[in-house]
Amino acid sequence: MTGPGAARPGGRTARTRAAVRQATLAELGEKGYEGLTVEAVALRSGVHKTTVYRRWGSVAGLAADALAIAGDEAWPIPDTGTLEGDLRELARLVVTGFTDPEAGPIATAFVLASARDPVAAKALHAFFAARHEQSAVLVTRAAGRGELPAGTDAAEVVRCAVAPIYYRLFVTGEPISEAVADRAAAAAVAAARAGVFQTPP
Repeated sequence: MTGPGAARPGGRTARTRAAVRQATLAELGEKGYEGLTVEAVALRSGVHKTTVYRRWGSVAGLAADALAIAGDEAWPIPDTGTLEGDLRELARLVVTGFTDPEAGPIATAFVLASARDPVAAKALHAFFAARHEQSAVLVTRAAGRGELPAGTDAAEVVRCAVAPIYYRLFVTGEPISEAVADRAAAAAVAAARAGVFQTPP
């Protein structure tokens, strides 16, 4: 990894990065991005604030590095045997991620951070790119089973399945639920089967 927090892997450097990441997540969960400070992360992590400033630079750097680590972690990709079942479970995972009492405030803080700082925005974009890459297997499996037309854009199908959730969360402020997730997944499946997401030959 290059960028905030990058250094030699292993040993004390790895322990420092892990401690700072955990402290960053805890501060984001309790105070949101607007309440995140380098000083608070340093105090909570036990890492001197001079070291935090030198390696991460700012609160945006802290958030970006936490996202970079999250993007490298495996996502539990559903395998129900059907595209609709897989997308439904995937969309429900997103709903759970934002409604969980501990994880929800952190996930929300990351999205809000991306709207305020280009460093955090770049990290969030990379995070979603990793998630889309991991989720592509849902679509390739479905195409292999004959559920979808050849050349269907996997990332677009996944985006269609989760976009209504983010729209409600960050645009309209409407509630989200498993029912919302299920409708979004069903709409994505219908569009994909109709060839809406086929890439040009």
